[in-house]
Amino acid sequence: MRKLGQRIRKKRENMEIRLNELAEKVGISPSALSQIENMKVMPSIVHLKSIAEILNTSVGELIGENEFNFQDTLIKSKEKKFLRSNSNNAQLFLLSHNEKKQVMETYMIRFNRGSNSEGFFIERPGQEFCHVLKGEVLMEIEDKKYILQPGDSIYFYSNKRHFIKNMKRTSADVLWIVAADMD
Repeated sequence: MRKLGQRIRKKRENMEIRLNELAEKVGISPSALSQIENMKVMPSIVHLKSIAEILNTSVGELIGENEFNFQDTLIKSKEKKFLRSNSNNAQLFLLSHNEKKQVMETYMIRFNRGSNSEGFFIERPGQEFCHVLKGEVLMEIEDKKYILQPGDSIYFYSNKRHFIKNMKRTSADVLWIVAADMD
């Protein structure tokens, strides 16, 4: 909430609206708006809603609900977190920090010989993206089958039945990104 005033000022300046012009449209004095932008006072919810509408944004955006507060966003290769193995020896690794407001889950799955994605992902609202880093895998989405090789990618809706299997003798690594449906 401390950056609320900064966000209002930045948005106002980017839209080339003068302080007194915004204040007049909101129905407050220029002095009151200046105090809001300098975080000397908090705006009422009514005034905040009005400011957001005039600045073509949302109250949530102004209060920073979409901003992450990561302490350290870098994860080095050796720091990736092993989550679990499934019953046929595929290994699931988390590639990012787990934050409350995160909308994407980023994983790497190591498919050992004959292993598959059983038990790792469920059908749910959202979208998924897979990119083969190493090896070759068979991807099934509903009744369609795809052979994916290094550098190949596939994008699909999570609510479709999906399954991936390593059909080769060597291991395969797949980057797997899941984006939850926000509606």
